[in-house]
Amino acid sequence: MEIPPYPESRPLIITDKPLLDRLCADIQPRISELTFAGLYLFRYAHEYKLASIADSIILLGKGYDGAEYFLPPLGGDVAAALKVMFASGLPLYGADDQFAAEYLAGNSFQITELRDSCDYLYLREELATLPGGRFHKKKNRINYFTSRHDYSVALFSGEYLDGCLNVLDKLVRSTIDDIGSSLRMELAATYEALRCAEQLGLEGVVVLVNDSVAAFALGERLNRDTAVCHFEKSDPFTEGLSQLVNREFARLLFQECRFLNREQDLGEMGLRSAKLSYHPVELVKKYLVGLPS
Repeated sequence: MEIPPYPESRPLIITDKPLLDRLCADIQPRISELTFAGLYLFRYAHEYKLASIADSIILLGKGYDGAEYFLPPLGGDVAAALKVMFASGLPLYGADDQFAAEYLAGNSFQITELRDSCDYLYLREELATLPGGRFHKKKNRINYFTSRHDYSVALFSGEYLDGCLNVLDKLVRSTIDDIGSSLRMELAATYEALRCAEQLGLEGVVVLVNDSVAAFALGERLNRDTAVCHFEKSDPFTEGLSQLVNREFARLLFQECRFLNREQDLGEMGLRSAKLSYHPVELVKKYLVGLPS
């Protein structure tokens, strides 16, 4: 389907995958949002739409608070596309340090670092092997789990779809009383990711306990040397299970990648503490950029 010229736009659809795959591969993104699966699975949560400016593709979206923005332009004359978009009054979400240095330096923009949106970047090999004393507690929890359960680990496939969906159903039931809108949307995206994993190019692992799925993780390649884990779910009441599935995702998948991006914490302090406890090598900064008020 044709992409209309801005300010017209249309919703993101599955047949946009080849185009966006190519454009994202060209820019080798570092932020976790810029994969087709990442965009498509959250197309309802963020109301993603596509527009064109000359030969650039513009992704329009909304935050969980309803605020409108556009993502870094893909392809074409990025500087010209930025000029048009900033003139429209919309802010840019998702500029990283590299993008800012190339396209925003020397201009009087209002630039705000979004700590809650920073991606956590790890050495994949460290997550796969948990070396040294820094990861002692993680290894202890995994050992606690493995010594008490009859378990196995497998690569995700359609064979395990129903089991993974059951894990999600249990999580929904356990959080139904205090589920927020962002978590509700994230769970909805996870359901679709499981059902459409092959179509979207997602890979994953599952942990089985007594031959039933107890945890899973799904992700994909982000750039040449980085993979991204989009979804990781497990029984929250089984100690050591989340640490095990985290390790097995890093150990079994994307072995050619040096880094693993585990996305942002959205300002949830418990999640922030958990992500920091794995010793990221970098927080990939994201900025909100607009014209001075």
